[in-house]
Amino acid sequence: MNKKTPMKFDYANPYLSTRIPVFARNVVSTSHPLAAQAGLRILQQGGNAVDAAVATAAVMTLVEPVSNGLGSDAFAILWDGEQLHGLNASGPAPKAWTPAYFLNKYGSDTLTPPMRGIDSVTVPGAVRGWVALSDRFGKLPFADLMAPAIDIAERGYLMPPVVQQKWAAATPVLQSMPGFAQAFLPWGRAPEVGELFRFAAAARALKAIARTKGEAYYSGEIAEALAKFAREQGGALTVDDLSNYQPEWVTPISRDYRGHTLHEIPPNGQGIAALIALGILEKFDMAALPVDSVASQHLQIEAMKLAFADVYRYVSEPSSMTVTPAQMLDDSYLASRARLIDVNKAQDFKAGNPVKGGTIYLTAADESGMMVSFIQSNYMGFGSGCVEPEFGISLQNRGHGFSLHADSPNVVAPGKRPFHTIIPAFLTKDGQPVMSFGVMGGNMQPQGHMQTLVRMLDYGQNPQAACDAPRWRFNKGLEINAEGSMDAKTVQGLQALGHHVDVIDDSYQDFGAGQFIWRAGDPAVEGYIAASDPRRDGLAAGY
Repeated sequence: MNKKTPMKFDYANPYLSTRIPVFARNVVSTSHPLAAQAGLRILQQGGNAVDAAVATAAVMTLVEPVSNGLGSDAFAILWDGEQLHGLNASGPAPKAWTPAYFLNKYGSDTLTPPMRGIDSVTVPGAVRGWVALSDRFGKLPFADLMAPAIDIAERGYLMPPVVQQKWAAATPVLQSMPGFAQAFLPWGRAPEVGELFRFAAAARALKAIARTKGEAYYSGEIAEALAKFAREQGGALTVDDLSNYQPEWVTPISRDYRGHTLHEIPPNGQGIAALIALGILEKFDMAALPVDSVASQHLQIEAMKLAFADVYRYVSEPSSMTVTPAQMLDDSYLASRARLIDVNKAQDFKAGNPVKGGTIYLTAADESGMMVSFIQSNYMGFGSGCVEPEFGISLQNRGHGFSLHADSPNVVAPGKRPFHTIIPAFLTKDGQPVMSFGVMGGNMQPQGHMQTLVRMLDYGQNPQAACDAPRWRFNKGLEINAEGSMDAKTVQGLQALGHHVDVIDDSYQDFGAGQFIWRAGDPAVEGYIAASDPRRDGLAAGY
């Protein structure tokens, strides 16, 4: 960040939270303390931010299996000291997947692949994503990065409150899924808070992944076990599907806002929604409105609705999109969308025409200046609910994101990637790094990106305060959820404008969970300001 114009944050936090910003030259922030400390351990062993991120990600598959696992997908944006890089480690459909595959199997009125089970599983990309990051940017041997996770898998850990809550909630739905009870119900039930959970099968997998730099997973013993498991369950995933997979290095897409630039992974992800919403809000003087006022929240909600209308209509695998991200982010088009907002009324927006004539998140930064924004997910909680028993591979259900409608840009096809909800984010100013961050939680992710950035950039709230502040979540039509901590007068004011507001309390999914690392200056001198969301069991740790 430009030393001449440092961001002046207000460090008075008006929101209920037990957390304060963490100031350090080397930082890891994620939603479980053991994972953050694993990353810190790697930094202290001479690793860099990428090494820390990979080690943290591996531990997260164990300590927060309600959100991710060894069968996840992943994305990353990182600053290597000179420039930004994006990594899309989301996997494609098995080669046998076509609309006919599902329609013949599940009936002609089926709209999407199933939500759970083996036919919701696309090729898992996270492990090969870890290897790609390590190979290109890491300092330590890849096997060293797996050591903390292997130790935790073998020795176990005590169950924390928020993870336990979601584990117990998922059990009635998933307990009959193949492999689930064996892996995640060790006493015939979900672990209770403070009980020791061990995952010996995952330790076997992590040792094989460490020994072979992931090749066991994609072409060796784990691949063979996954293919066998899929066959036994009537699925289509094969060793060829796994061995042919490679993650893709991509150029992030971006949009300027208030003198800064927000960067997101390009489609097949929904990060563009945050860019669209901010491009619309840029047309309004947000700072002139009180930060938690009805007027400010209303404008943000309406901008987010407009963004989602276009994203759900147009975004898919890039080769299937009928419009480009550049067209969707065109300034004149966004200005026309902004003009649709009525400051006095909530609306149900439809998609425009931009053509002219659901997760865990972590971030790490080191004193050399490297910053990593990383996210991985099994999508809907435990994902497919299917767990390969020999190696404890808990498989995602990203295939449910496909459509079976022939005219949809997101229609399923062999080797095609589905629409993705998980999105890392990165903020720069004048071409220099400012913040690596993310807010996990299904379609809450771009909404969280927008709401927290508005608080920081328009209102000067520090990252922890912006993280702690009450959030809303747009669902569909005029329906939004509001966090229980939101001021009752604000809720009433939004309802008066026509918003259908359901006030709920949920510490896990509904309002997301963010992790933020803001560069305070020279990373070797001033270091970073880090925040971790109080809605999870997490920790920002540094030295």
